[in-house]
Amino acid sequence: MIILSPSIAIAQSSLLPQQTKYQQMLDRLEIKAQKDSVLNFSFVKPQNRKMLVERAELLLKTDSLDGNLKLSNVDRANLQSFFANNIEWVSGDKSAYNSKHPIWNTIYKTKANFFQVDTKDFFLAINPVLQFQISKEKDNNESLFLNTRGLSGRGLIAKKIGFDFYLTDNQERTPGFVQKWVDSFHAVPGAGFYKPFKTTAYDYFDGRGSIYFNVTKYINVQFGFDKNFYGNGYRSLFLSDFSNNYLFLKLSTRIWKLNYEMLVNELVPQDKNITAGNTVVDKKYSTIHRLSMNVTKWLNVGLFDNVVYGRTNSIELAYLNPIIFLRPAESNNGSGDNSMIGIDLKANVAKKLQFYSQIMLDEFVLSHVKDQDGWWGNKYGIQAGMKYIDAFGIKNLDIQGEINAVRPYTYSHYDSVANWTHYNQPLAHPFGANFVEGIGIIRYQPLRKLSIQAKLIAWRQGLDSSGTNYGGNVFKDYNTRPGDFGFNIGSGAKGTGVNGSLWVGYEVLENLFVDGTFMYRKLSVPSYSSYNNNSTMFTLGLRLNMFRREYDY
Repeated sequence: MIILSPSIAIAQSSLLPQQTKYQQMLDRLEIKAQKDSVLNFSFVKPQNRKMLVERAELLLKTDSLDGNLKLSNVDRANLQSFFANNIEWVSGDKSAYNSKHPIWNTIYKTKANFFQVDTKDFFLAINPVLQFQISKEKDNNESLFLNTRGLSGRGLIAKKIGFDFYLTDNQERTPGFVQKWVDSFHAVPGAGFYKPFKTTAYDYFDGRGSIYFNVTKYINVQFGFDKNFYGNGYRSLFLSDFSNNYLFLKLSTRIWKLNYEMLVNELVPQDKNITAGNTVVDKKYSTIHRLSMNVTKWLNVGLFDNVVYGRTNSIELAYLNPIIFLRPAESNNGSGDNSMIGIDLKANVAKKLQFYSQIMLDEFVLSHVKDQDGWWGNKYGIQAGMKYIDAFGIKNLDIQGEINAVRPYTYSHYDSVANWTHYNQPLAHPFGANFVEGIGIIRYQPLRKLSIQAKLIAWRQGLDSSGTNYGGNVFKDYNTRPGDFGFNIGSGAKGTGVNGSLWVGYEVLENLFVDGTFMYRKLSVPSYSSYNNNSTMFTLGLRLNMFRREYDY
């Protein structure tokens, strides 16, 4: 037995929060550096604060000497903001990040943190979390809103134990198409247990927290209740942050040109009565392994495997081995569980471009692909994308394009416990399966405090018709399919959709944003009109220390 003891830990760091405002800056820095041995391992998110600060300081110093990275004034200002929000890991003089006029010499002593303690063996930062958002949806007599209040914090004990937490209380009335989603799946996207609020709104609590320590210089341990994201794209076909939080144990090892991660998750199987309350919900479990390598200084390749246990409230000890491949272990157990494997690639080119891809195999038989017979059991997904920074020579104008395609019945299973879902929500793509999707995003930051984003998502999906399972709904037993052959992406009731949005955000003070958003969404299913839905929505909001709530599915 291996005992992981924090008593031998070394300097430990918490992670950047979900949807950090610095993600685009970090993507730009990685592409500009092109051959950075740390930033190239950005596939697994959230990322380590300490490592990112150390790398950013080094790259900023190097660019100041030779200008090779060609950082813009906005890039440099973003980096200073980044250092202010990760001040515990900044080296040298930190006085530039102090506030000129702290309140009572206690509150906002630094620009980024409401309350901060920074002594030899203890660091603590506490911040309020607020979001007030009001929306008007065309043809909807009710006003839409999001009201969030809470606290976030992070800390270090002797730089050997790290911890963080995020706690909010939320009331939300969503657009009409999201309300239909909630009614169908008995879940609020991204949330857990919820209660009705003002008839057509929802009240839910979002609580997250983790503890971190190292067992050697190279092995990091995180035990937490939060979300993870695997990928370089806007979507992930492996593991996304779309669903509710979950309990997990993560072991990460980074050495030489390798990065290895084992993630053991405690999940909740689907249950339409999950929000009834006054009952203990069942549990299911999954284990993920991912090994990546910097094959060259500009090319990173990763291998992924995952298994979901098809046994309620039972942990399979064979899947806790951090070394063995999961598919052979699953076979030795009788092949009753749901296993997936995948490969991902990322290439940074010419300090301007990044190409990335994911291939996920739930089940695959090459002979059926050659025969083009549409065999239902060929379940897989493919992603291909590109990022282009400082597009057309315009500083801080960045463009991203991405295509995702997932065949019918992917992520599903004959045992409802073993499908790739959690708390009545998909764990990979929010559309589930049986779709092809194109995404285009333009991001422009002309000033440090001003950000603009235009996003267009278009998709085609095969939906269930007259109660027949055509493989788009990942919660359904794939044995309820209408046959074995003739299945292609779009089989079933053919739906086409578009979701376009324009967001303008201004950072009034550090981490305090004023947001304005326009969104248009249309779903058309000619043969099944009950699926049809149009939504046009205008939103104004104010948020502090919190990510934006988006309805991009």
